[in-house]
Amino acid sequence: MSDKDVSQDILNRYKKVGSATVWTAVYTLRGIKCHMETVKPLTRGMKIASRARTLRSLPIRPDLREEVITGENAPEYIAMGSCGPGDVLVIDAMNIPFATHLGDVKLLHLLMQKADGVVTDGAIRDLEVVRTYGFAVFGQNQTPTATDCLSVQANVDIQCSGVLVRPGDIIVGDDEGVVVVPKHLALEVLEWVEEHEEAEEYVKKKILAENCPPGKYYPPTDETIKEMRQAQN
Repeated sequence: MSDKDVSQDILNRYKKVGSATVWTAVYTLRGIKCHMETVKPLTRGMKIASRARTLRSLPIRPDLREEVITGENAPEYIAMGSCGPGDVLVIDAMNIPFATHLGDVKLLHLLMQKADGVVTDGAIRDLEVVRTYGFAVFGQNQTPTATDCLSVQANVDIQCSGVLVRPGDIIVGDDEGVVVVPKHLALEVLEWVEEHEEAEEYVKKKILAENCPPGKYYPPTDETIKEMRQAQN
């Protein structure tokens, strides 16, 4: 973990909130595209709030294939080797639905690193076996096919499902999907999310107590939050 990485304490707080509210916070505060629209949970019920370690791909071409390092120093192993607890591998598969870099054998590396999981805008091979590894998997599909692209660089800026991902960004994923929080906004977004999730619980209680249309109190406003704070004191 780099000294500039988001702390585990911050990640633990993110694990208590939902991707939907995180998306709302990033969009409201900065207007940044942060939802990986084509990526879905492939291990339902598993949640991540993890630092991104990245893997970049390019289309296959014979001359490029000759230049790409293979074996244990291949880019995918460098990327997975940089992962540890609190980290997730994020793969730029060029948003090709059935492009895959990794299956059960290669992903043993991620398992041995005790990483939180893998996110790809492509596909995963051998998914039924990979599910037994106990980490979260997010992608477009599972597939029996080989890759449509080449891994070329580890831990550089990438896109994943049309969203910019930089090494160290926070990846929040759950059964609703995957969103990205730029690491420099980690605390600002988190504080907004925690406050608004608390406010949503407050207004839900008011709606049920009054048996009124939700629109009376939802979405929460600054006045709602002020009222909530006063009620807590």
